[in-house]
Amino acid sequence: MPQLRYVTPFLRVPDIEIAVTFLTDTLGFKVSIRAGDYAFVYRDEAAFRLVEDEPLTPRGGGRYTSYIDVDDVDALYAELKPKLDLLPVGHVMAPCDQTYGQRDMAVIGPDGDLIAFGSPISAKPISA
Repeated sequence: MPQLRYVTPFLRVPDIEIAVTFLTDTLGFKVSIRAGDYAFVYRDEAAFRLVEDEPLTPRGGGRYTSYIDVDDVDALYAELKPKLDLLPVGHVMAPCDQTYGQRDMAVIGPDGDLIAFGSPISAKPISA
């Protein structure tokens, strides 16, 4: 039986150049394919397919959400922090522990897309 390998969500954006620049310059993705109003960007085994769509149709609640699992969300945050500090106030959520056992950070991109990154919370020893 064939195995599913990866999920690469489509992000519909009003300006492909702004979206590609944000994902590459701010979040460290690389461009694999760039053709007209389409781009495929990746970082390690995570990827997005971007398509320019003007006018942008409403996205439930105004944004798509994507969650990327990472080995160490704190290390990723530290790597990206100098560029994240340049984003508008309220567009970055620093890493924090969630009740569902993940430590997450989130970024709102220039098109309103919420991109979250997270890693499992390390098991903490139980004190007696």
